[in-house]
Amino acid sequence: MLMSFLECEDLLPLEKPDGRRCYHLPVMVDEVVAMLRPAPGMLFLDGTVGGGGHSEAILEAGAEVIGLDRDDDALREAGGRLARFGARLRLVRANFRDAADALRDLGETRPLSGAILDVGVSSHQLDSAERGFALMKEGPLDMRMDRSTPRTAADFVNTMDEAALAGIFREFGEEPRASQIAARIVALRGRHPFQTTFDLAAVVSSVAPRTGARHPATRVFQALRIALNDELGALREALETIPPLIAPGGRLAVITFHSLEDRIVKRVFRERSQEWLDRPEWPAPQRNPDRIFRLLTPHPMDAGVGEVASNPRARCAKLRVAEKLQENTP
Repeated sequence: MLMSFLECEDLLPLEKPDGRRCYHLPVMVDEVVAMLRPAPGMLFLDGTVGGGGHSEAILEAGAEVIGLDRDDDALREAGGRLARFGARLRLVRANFRDAADALRDLGETRPLSGAILDVGVSSHQLDSAERGFALMKEGPLDMRMDRSTPRTAADFVNTMDEAALAGIFREFGEEPRASQIAARIVALRGRHPFQTTFDLAAVVSSVAPRTGARHPATRVFQALRIALNDELGALREALETIPPLIAPGGRLAVITFHSLEDRIVKRVFRERSQEWLDRPEWPAPQRNPDRIFRLLTPHPMDAGVGEVASNPRARCAKLRVAEKLQENTP
C-alpha cells in the first residue's frame, strides 16, 4: 500500500514555539547524527539541504558539510540559517544525482565521511501555495522543485496524451482510477486548460469522490510531482553515484516518505550488502561481487512518538543506513 508524505499535507503549516512559520522541520535529526557520527575533521554531504536542519546538527558536531539542493529557496534559507559556520559549510545548487560533479566543481578530492539524503518534497514547498504542490492550497499548478526547468505540472496535464497520464497516475501514485481520471482530464482541458491546483483537485474529486480522511486527489498530485521532477530516477542514480564518494567506514543515510522511494533504497542496500548469492542453477553459493555495504538497519527506523506528536509529518518517515565496507573485505 502506498504511503505518501502528501497524506500529511493538509495539516496546518509547521510553526516554531514562538509562532513563526518553519521553513522546513527536519525529521529524525538525532537518529541521523547518531548513525553518521560526525566529528571535527570529517566531511559530509547533505544531498537535500532543505532548510538546513540536518546540516546544522552535523556542523554543530564540528564536521564540514557540502549541502546540495535544486531549490533556490532552500539554498537561501540554509545559507542564512547556517552562516555562522563560515567556511565549514559550502552550498551548491545541484540535484543529488549530480553529487560527483558538484564535488569536482568545488575542487573537493577528499572522500566523504558520510552522506544524508532526505528525499521528497519539503515542508516549505507544501506550505507555499505559489509552489503548486499542495492540493489543499490554491496556487499555480507548478510542482517544480527546480524552478529553472521549463515544464510545469500544468504542462504535463494539458499536453500529455491520455495513456501517458494514466500511466503516471498508476505507476507513481498507484491510483486505482488512473484511466478514468486521465480520460476526464483530456475531455475537459480542451475547453479550459488546467491552471491551478484547485482546477485539478476538483476534476479528480468528480471522478473519485472522497470516502475517507484523505483527499481523493492525493495520489494524483503525488504522481505528477514524482514524474515531473524525476524523483525516483534521481534517487536510483544517486544510490549508484554517491557510494563511491564515501570513504571506507563512512555511512550513507537515506530518509524516505513513501513506499516507492523506500522500496528503491531497500533493494539497493540489500543487493549491495549481501555477502553471498545463491541461484538454483549454481552448484554452490558465490560471493557477491557488488557488495560494498554493511547494512546497519535491517528494518527501517521510524520517528519516535514524541517527534510525531510535535511534527505529524514525521509519521511517514523511514530511515535506512548502510556503512561502506573496508576495501578487500571478504
